Amino acid sequence: MDSTALALDAPAPAVPDDADEGVWLGCIDCGETYPPFESVRYTCDCGGLLEVRYAEPAGFDEFGPDGHSGAPQRGVWRYAAALPFAEGVSLPEGDTPLHRVPRLEDDVGVASLRIKHEGMNPTGSFKDRGMTVGVMAARRLGVGRLACASTGNTSAALAAYGGRAGMETLVLLPAGKVAAGKVAQAALHGARILEVDGNFDACLDIVQELAERGEAYLLNSLNPFRLEGQKTIGFEILEAHREDYGTFPDRIVLPVGNAGNTAALYKAFRELVQAGNLEPEEVPALTGVQASGAAPMVEAIEEGTEEIRRWEEVETIATAIRIGNPVNAPKALPGIRNTGGTAVAVEDEEITAAQRDLAGEGVGVEPASAASVAGLRKLRERGVVDDDERVVCLTTGHLLKDPDAAYEAGNDPEPVPNDADAVLAHLRE
Repeated sequence: MDSTALALDAPAPAVPDDADEGVWLGCIDCGETYPPFESVRYTCDCGGLLEVRYAEPAGFDEFGPDGHSGAPQRGVWRYAAALPFAEGVSLPEGDTPLHRVPRLEDDVGVASLRIKHEGMNPTGSFKDRGMTVGVMAARRLGVGRLACASTGNTSAALAAYGGRAGMETLVLLPAGKVAAGKVAQAALHGARILEVDGNFDACLDIVQELAERGEAYLLNSLNPFRLEGQKTIGFEILEAHREDYGTFPDRIVLPVGNAGNTAALYKAFRELVQAGNLEPEEVPALTGVQASGAAPMVEAIEEGTEEIRRWEEVETIATAIRIGNPVNAPKALPGIRNTGGTAVAVEDEEITAAQRDLAGEGVGVEPASAASVAGLRKLRERGVVDDDERVVCLTTGHLLKDPDAAYEAGNDPEPVPNDADAVLAHLRE
C-alpha cells in the first residue's frame, strides 16, 4: 500500500492528465489514476481500492448556499463543493439530528455525548447518503441495471434511489438473514430480490462477478462514489458540534460492518486538513465497534496487522453488521490508527442493553446502531475513553428497520380487562 496516500497530513495530490474538471479516481495502493466517468471502474488494475480525488479539496467556507452557488442550505448536497457533482438523484437526504442524551451522558461519564442519528434519512439509514451520489454516477456513466449485495439497508436505499431515477435495480440478500422491514422496503420500491443460500460476503462475491461481466453497476461501498456521499456525515458532525460547543469532538464511535463509514469519515477529515480547515490534532479519534460474532476489524486492530482475516462464519443480532470480510478495511484501518482511535467488540446482550438505553432517551435505533453506544461503554470501563472527552456516537439505522428485534428488546404487553376500574387496579398493582 502507498502509505503516504492515506496519511492524515498528506498534501492535496497532483492533478493528473486524466482528471475531469478537477475530479479523478486514484488507487490507494499503487497510486495509479483513472478518469472518473470514461468507463465503469471499481478497483485499480493492481486490485487496490480506488477513491475519488479533487484538485482543490473543499473547506467549510465553500459549503452551503453562501459558499457554493446553487447548493441547498441543508442535507448532503449542501456539500456539493466536496462532491463530484453539483446535484444528485435526491429524495432529499442528510441533515440528520445530533441528539442530546443527558441521562445517558451522565451514566457513561464523559464530558459530552451526542448521538448522530442516521436513521432519520429517507429510507431509514445512512445508506441514502451514498446512493444519492452513487446513482448519479450511474447516470453519468450511462449504465442500465443497478445491483448490490445487502444485509438490508443498502437494498432499501438502492431500490428507493433506483426507483427515483427510473432504473432497474437488483438486490442479493442472504436467505433468512435480513430483517423483514428492510426486505419490505426493497420489495415495495420495486427491486428484484434474489435470496442467496449464503451469507452477505457470498452475496457480494456474486454481485462483484456480475459487475465484472458488465451485467450490473455495483453500488456497494466498494464503489468509490458511494463513500463520497457518506463522508458528509463527518462534515455535519463537525459543523454541528462546533456550533454547540465551540470545538470539534474528541472521538467519534461508529458501528463497523463493511467499514465504509469509517473510511468515508476519515476521507472527509483528510480533505478538510488539505483545505486548511482542520489541524491533524483536531481530527476526532475514529473508534470502530463490531459485534463479537463478526469482528475481523477488531481482530486486525488488536493484533496490529495491516490486513483483515476473512471470517467465514459470522453471527450476531445486529444484522446490519453481520459481515466477515469488510471490503473497505484497507481504507478504514489507517483511519482508525492515524487518528489515534481503536476498535472494540461487544456481545449481543450489550448491544440490546444499549438499544434500550437509547430508546429511554427517545432515540429509536436498530441493533447494529446501538453497537456504538455499547462499545463506548466498554471502552469507558476499560479506561480507554477518558471522562473529559467529548464523544459522538453514530447510529446508522432506524428502530423500525428491525421491528422483531425492537419487540424482543422492549417491554411485554400487559393484558387487562375491558374496564377502566380494572385498568386502574392493574396499574396500582
